[in-house]
Amino acid sequence: MKIYYTISFLILLAFSSSSSYGQQLTREQVDDTISKMSSFSMYEDNYFISGVPLNEDINKQTADAKYQISFKQLITRKTLPLDSYLFLTYTQTSFWNVYDTSSPFEEINFNPGISVGKPIYNSDNRLIGMAFLNAQHESNGRDSIYSRSWNKLSLSFKAALTDRIHMSIEGWLPFRYKKDNPDLMEYMGPGELDFTYDLKPDRLALEVMVRKGLNWEWKGAVRTRLSYRPFKMRTHRLTLEWFHGYAESLISYNEFTSMVRIGFLFKSDDLNFLKPAPNQF
Repeated sequence: MKIYYTISFLILLAFSSSSSYGQQLTREQVDDTISKMSSFSMYEDNYFISGVPLNEDINKQTADAKYQISFKQLITRKTLPLDSYLFLTYTQTSFWNVYDTSSPFEEINFNPGISVGKPIYNSDNRLIGMAFLNAQHESNGRDSIYSRSWNKLSLSFKAALTDRIHMSIEGWLPFRYKKDNPDLMEYMGPGELDFTYDLKPDRLALEVMVRKGLNWEWKGAVRTRLSYRPFKMRTHRLTLEWFHGYAESLISYNEFTSMVRIGFLFKSDDLNFLKPAPNQF
């Protein structure tokens, strides 16, 4: 329970920090931005990266490629109560033993969901951040002893704390997961915290994601990602990623992983109205 209290405290801290940030848009500006937003767009980041382990020997079996495709479909624009927005979401993450003989896929995780998003404003009708209520299913699509799956209801909040620091926090309530992976929450934890720091605005960014498992041992995960935009398109980036911890994939959620990978990343761009106007290339 202490971890859930900590998440609640961090959400309140984010509200207070973002409300003091002087770059918020007005309610009218946010409504106008969302009305012009594409109905079909990226959801999470899309990427293709490849790398090697740091915690075991490097060979054809341990080196791999990891890629993710993620998109969402906007169903409604301000037709739900409380001026909220309805999305359908889908994310698929694949782990590919591309260097091994016959290049088999080790794991594919499928993550469909539905989400309700709502802009949060202060008393002056200035944007503080975006809140989301999500219902998601995640599984690896396999059966028998190799089946891994879970479901969650979650509440997330995204905000710009300063002109360079952006935060995303999510807490979830899992259900219907104990049949395939009864100890999953010991590794997945009650939520995750994600900070992004723009080392060079709209060009070079450092992102850190942290999860803590539901126990006193360190069975969570830290993902550190450095991304650089050398192209005109602000969504197209080169990236270096280090994942250190548990539950990178569902099939091996209880196995420690430390992987360094490099590749291409296509940054989700639809919440950039939380940030200052971009610099030109």
